[in-house]
Amino acid sequence: MSKIFCIGETLIDFIPVQKEKSLKEVVGFERVAGGAPMNVAIAAAKYGCEAVMLTKMANDHFGDHIMDVLQKANVDTSYVVRSDEGETGLAFVSVDGFGERTFNFYRQNAADLLFSEEEIDGEWFSGEDFLHFCSVDLVDSPMKIAHKKAIKEMKEKGGIISFDPNVRLPLWPNAESCRKAILEFLPLSHIVKISDEELSFITGIEDEEAGIKALFTGDVKVVVYTKGRHGASIHFENGETYEGQGFKVTVADTTGAGDAFIGGFLSELSQHGITSENLVEQVRAHHEELLTFANASGALTASVKGAIQSAPGKEHVLRFIETRKTEV
Repeated sequence: MSKIFCIGETLIDFIPVQKEKSLKEVVGFERVAGGAPMNVAIAAAKYGCEAVMLTKMANDHFGDHIMDVLQKANVDTSYVVRSDEGETGLAFVSVDGFGERTFNFYRQNAADLLFSEEEIDGEWFSGEDFLHFCSVDLVDSPMKIAHKKAIKEMKEKGGIISFDPNVRLPLWPNAESCRKAILEFLPLSHIVKISDEELSFITGIEDEEAGIKALFTGDVKVVVYTKGRHGASIHFENGETYEGQGFKVTVADTTGAGDAFIGGFLSELSQHGITSENLVEQVRAHHEELLTFANASGALTASVKGAIQSAPGKEHVLRFIETRKTEV
């Protein structure tokens, strides 16, 4: 069975109890385990996949809580390194009336940034496995080097590399350093998931079609372009495109919705014996089910408050899809 390895940050999101308030006005928060790679791992596990978390986690109470959340979601934590160095990163999130978020991060001494290449073993990976990562932990650190080793080892086995830039500019010295790191890792990926809000920033191109075309560099074979409530599309280097309609829901909180989307996409893709050699062929053959399940997964997650722990399981997603089909 394919495994979905997710490498990168774990942290604690503090979600405001009061809605539609700026952070300076909020007086109470709810603690929620988060971090985009962790969210993807939990989504994949909820959808029945064997999901594995690769990171270093602080030996503090917040780290203990994150481990509990991962294990309760059936994510494999046996590869997680616990450390007395560093602390658990924190993110304070404010949510506006449309469910959109702004962040304040406290991660200068985060333990996950200390995860090193020596703590990665290439024997973990196989040719039918996936390695998913984001950009938050691509700042100059041991973790950045660990990403490069993990990517190299997975590719040598013939597995799939998935990259969601998931831009978080407050974590970078400046916007250009973030963009530079993303462009450094982009060619190493087979699948790139990117949002309409990120495309022009990353590529420097305002035209949508030209911007998506520019993402096909190095080993990139598939681009998944997300457009919020307008759905998503799959693009291939030859210009071939498949569109998937979004699902209309009442938005409670968009936290984790993009992670649920790509977690759903990868979990469905992993059911088809994917390798780097047959990736394009299999995505083309299964594009409709991939987009439908991923869009439904993201929409349902946005309809509930909190991060990915509140996301529905696979049966719920499938029932939601069937219900919407009958409504049409």
